[in-house]
Amino acid sequence: MKKVNNIAVLTSGGDAPGMNAAVRAVVRTGIYHQLNVYGVMYGYRGMLKNEIIPLESKSVANIIQRGGTILKTARCKEFHEYEGRKKAYENLKKHNIDGLVVIGGDGSFNGAYKLSQEFDIPCIGLPGTIDKDIAGTDFTIGFDTAVNTAVDAIDKIRDTADAHDRLFIIEVMGRDAGYIALHSGISTGAEHIMTPEHLIDVQDIIEDLQANERRRKMVNIIVVAEGSTAGGAEEVARQIKAQCLQLDTRVTILGHIQRGGSPTCQDRILASRMGYAAVEALLEGTSNVMVGIVNNKIHYTPLEQAIKAKEHIDPEWLKITKILAS
Repeated sequence: MKKVNNIAVLTSGGDAPGMNAAVRAVVRTGIYHQLNVYGVMYGYRGMLKNEIIPLESKSVANIIQRGGTILKTARCKEFHEYEGRKKAYENLKKHNIDGLVVIGGDGSFNGAYKLSQEFDIPCIGLPGTIDKDIAGTDFTIGFDTAVNTAVDAIDKIRDTADAHDRLFIIEVMGRDAGYIALHSGISTGAEHIMTPEHLIDVQDIIEDLQANERRRKMVNIIVVAEGSTAGGAEEVARQIKAQCLQLDTRVTILGHIQRGGSPTCQDRILASRMGYAAVEALLEGTSNVMVGIVNNKIHYTPLEQAIKAKEHIDPEWLKITKILAS
């Protein structure tokens, strides 16, 4: 087992609230164990361009409450190719880096897995994604903040929906996963939740809305994940308006406000525990795993498995939604 002396941390893919808390935990834990810690700017792109900087304890002071990422993030097509990864590895070796912590989603983990396999550098993944679409952890860094942002917005929209007896169709993020839609929809009493995981017939929703109108239930909230099988909020609204001319229908797309903002307490604690565990894993000789939290305990999942496996929404959740909104 090689002794780890110099580690690097990077954030990759879409930003998520709590990434800074995770970076802080990696840096402070590494320094506690007398390791040299480096930050890779702009993810894998910065690795290719040798944008690698030393980090000290003070480098991560006053960031635990900040959204975004002080290390920045970017996409990097060049890293998808072997030659790009080789160049990135050579830059790591210039700094004698012998351990890497990657904070991101499954695409970021895929890059870390290939780098580790091809160049024998131990990599640890931390699930930083608002979508909560990675298996091996009950929650991902940023998910709780994104959901609470959506809940706050939907609560405010319901106030104006109630004042005007309107139907609001609210689109939240979730191209491939509907967890933000599911959690925010249940939390706000949405009448319908539309996700990418379940085939939903808009006609069924239209019939339900018509039944609600007959019993004078005029205020309705539909939460739609952007990757819903029925399309985004605009498409759902178009179909509903075509048959429900009497409904005063509005569309709100929450967009990137779900990525920003100060992370919640849960995300700060989650990120801190995961960042600490990542460094401890490297010191113990563990490699190619993702750090997760399962049943409130640290859990390690092989990176390859975390990449391939996906969390699935239990249909029971949607049944709960229908019963509670009736």
